[in-house]
Amino acid sequence: MATDVCAVCGKSLPARAGRTGRGSVYCSAACRQKAYRERRQPQGLTVQGLIDDIGRQALRLAPQPADALYSTVSELSESVARLRRVARTVRDTTQDAGEAAETGGAGDARGDGDSVTAAPVTQRTEGAALTESDFAALTEQYRREIQVHCYRMTGSYDEAEDLVQETFLRAWRARDGFQGRASARTWLYRIATNTSLDQLRRTARRPQRYEPVPGMNHGEGEPPARITWLQPYPDDEMPLAEEHEQPESAAVSRETLELVLLAAIQHLPPRQRAALVLRDALGLTAAETAAALETSVASVNSALQRARPTLREHLPRERSDWRATVPTEDQQAVLDRYMAAVGRLDFDAMAALLTEDVTLTMPPNPFWFVGRDAIIDFVRVSLDPGSPMFLGHWRSLPTRANGQLAAANYVRRPGTSVFRAQVLDVLRFGDQGRGDRIAEITSFEPHLFAAFGLPPRL
Repeated sequence: MATDVCAVCGKSLPARAGRTGRGSVYCSAACRQKAYRERRQPQGLTVQGLIDDIGRQALRLAPQPADALYSTVSELSESVARLRRVARTVRDTTQDAGEAAETGGAGDARGDGDSVTAAPVTQRTEGAALTESDFAALTEQYRREIQVHCYRMTGSYDEAEDLVQETFLRAWRARDGFQGRASARTWLYRIATNTSLDQLRRTARRPQRYEPVPGMNHGEGEPPARITWLQPYPDDEMPLAEEHEQPESAAVSRETLELVLLAAIQHLPPRQRAALVLRDALGLTAAETAAALETSVASVNSALQRARPTLREHLPRERSDWRATVPTEDQQAVLDRYMAAVGRLDFDAMAALLTEDVTLTMPPNPFWFVGRDAIIDFVRVSLDPGSPMFLGHWRSLPTRANGQLAAANYVRRPGTSVFRAQVLDVLRFGDQGRGDRIAEITSFEPHLFAAFGLPPRL
């Protein structure tokens, strides 16, 4: 039945001006996101419940049929991994609490008093404090989305992992101020945001422009932004989608992790960045964002008014509207041809898959190239068997990073028999009729292969 008020906030919906068909039940993207979060609020998780689930899954194990065995083992493995993370959190928080008691530290997880997060984080409420096990089970429910939030704030997978641990340690110290599962997500996001702001304040880094490397042909285009700390994020580590997840919510979550957007966000000052992520990526209301940042709604709105134009300046022209770019079957086929061309050392085939103005960057390294010819000239030096700098033969595995297609590349050096992890290429495809060719390659060092579930050698 149609309604003329928002299902979340109760405000009047905008007039449809004679349009027919299904209408929205929300007045804004923020309300739509809030409804989505409430629908996917995880059920209560306890250590005993996890142990019971593992026992039931183990009892279902049987050697036949193979598909059923694989499915059950995968489910059991994920449950055991979750219990292990819970146990690790219990151990770490207990040890940290003991150290804090010895040193007299409280409030800030670092114990140096140099935090923008007020202590305690929330107002104390009456009731029994969470035990170590209850706290670990509670926080485990939100680990993935808190890590994604920290990654959006910093652009670094390694830093995001560290910030999740620091967030949970701060939350443990402030646990007396928490009561009830309903506010756990907001509570943890508030701590994670301020923990990330502390990290950004300590590093005080800003993107620079790449500079020419002597003797290297970089192409004719302008040097791109150099973000030395930028790292990829494995798709498998993103928060799990629920069966009832709305398509628009999935698109917002995916596209706000694309590398081109993450790179643009790094140009924003920390407070503007936090306001933008909380409002536009998470869909919090202005009031919720102000509460998380311990500021006023007017300050949040002012920060957004400055952040959004700056962000658009650093996005590709065709991506300035933030629309979703879900990889297509044609783009998957391009990835397959790209990996095959690398394996054959076929430079002509590689060139045919690139746009004329394609860009290649290799954070944290200083190498950069703009234009198809410059890129092919660069790779020819190490991929041509007749070159004195020939690196070896290549094999590639497909993967996904930041909602984008990617290739994990391995090299077998001359005189060896093993392909070893070498580089992870994350691909962005062209828009406006160029969607079947690669417009940008961001190449990363191989130390994160393990995070992607990739082997170190083939």
